[in-house]
Amino acid sequence: MADLAHIPPDIAALSFEDALAELERIVRQLEDGRGKLDDAISSYERGTALKRHCEAKLREAQAKIDRITVAADGTLGTEPARID
Repeated sequence: MADLAHIPPDIAALSFEDALAELERIVRQLEDGRGKLDDAISSYERGTALKRHCEAKLREAQAKIDRITVAADGTLGTEPARID
């Protein structure tokens, strides 16, 4: 959650899907390369914040996923998924 401290509030309020869609739009716009330099820099900075937001959302989701395990005696349990 500490990663979200450096993310603007309007981006932090976005869902993963909305943030990813905006990031994809920014990437296409930057790849097109027809905008003004100042606009490109602003877009790049916003895209960086969107990327951090998406990464934080994915880490949060990963932390919530449990893996089902079977003990030697056959009982079922769960353990947190490893984040590699």
